[in-house]
Amino acid sequence: MKVLIMAGGYATRLWPITKDNPKALLPVGDKRIIDYILEKTSELEFLVYISTNRFFEGHFRSVAKEYGVELIIEDTFHEEEKLGTIGAIRNAIEEIGLDDYLVIAGDNLFSFSLKDFLSRFLDKTLIAVYDVGDFELAKRYGVVVLEGDKVVSFEEKPLEPSSTLVSTGVYAFPERVMRLVDEYLQNGNRDSPGYFVQWLLARGEEIVAYRFSDYWYDIGSADSYLEALKTLLRESHVEEIQISPYSKIIPPVVIKRGARILGRSIIGPYAYVGEGCVIENSDISDSIIFGRTVIRNSTIWRSIIDERCEIRNLELRKSLVGGHAKIQRGE
Repeated sequence: MKVLIMAGGYATRLWPITKDNPKALLPVGDKRIIDYILEKTSELEFLVYISTNRFFEGHFRSVAKEYGVELIIEDTFHEEEKLGTIGAIRNAIEEIGLDDYLVIAGDNLFSFSLKDFLSRFLDKTLIAVYDVGDFELAKRYGVVVLEGDKVVSFEEKPLEPSSTLVSTGVYAFPERVMRLVDEYLQNGNRDSPGYFVQWLLARGEEIVAYRFSDYWYDIGSADSYLEALKTLLRESHVEEIQISPYSKIIPPVVIKRGARILGRSIIGPYAYVGEGCVIENSDISDSIIFGRTVIRNSTIWRSIIDERCEIRNLELRKSLVGGHAKIQRGE
């Protein structure tokens, strides 16, 4: 079996913070999304590959070296050129050959053990499924109906979901199914693996579900990103920082090296403050602040602020601010 982590998308729904940085490398607590995934794959005794694009290739070189995994590069630089997930899977097959494949979306955070997941893999397509508990939310995903652990219905992004049980971004495909990728791509949707699974089911392939219930996050929006932070940030990680005696830290938080917490500031709970940030007389909670950003006399709640911004005299709620922005209100 080969393990293939799909990280070739351009994450346009999270622009501008992902315009120059791959989504898989966004921090969630004291780790990046890709770290959580690679720590789980380390339990397996299989070769691991990360599929990405030419534009983000340089970002993943150090990751590949750190974890001893290989990169597969699709020759694209822009969103309109991308191969899509299934196109990228075919690209991987052409480069590293046919085999059983464990395919993992590089923007997914999930609670289960991959070793336990693969214990259910017996030459049939196996998908991880999770109950999102909301029919409106289910419309965004591939909706599954089960009889026992057998998938009897699969519909990608339905207008009227028949259940709240959805397919997540973890799939195990036997080699004989991987041989069908070229046939599927003659007419099939290149981007979403769910359409491929739907196509397999329609042609009579047996598909088995692995149910789990602790947590799952598809990091496709600011809300899901912040919710993942709240779930996975369980302990504080504070590096070498400067902090005023009048400031307060409410755990759990991550505050990276070189940050300065000045004046009467309150950081947390559920805050990530990047390297070299300056926070002065400001309250930050449920938010992610990337490196070298300066925030003065402001309140930040459920917001994501990219690197090297300057925010002064503002109250920001549920906001997404791109890098190098300068925003202020008069004194």
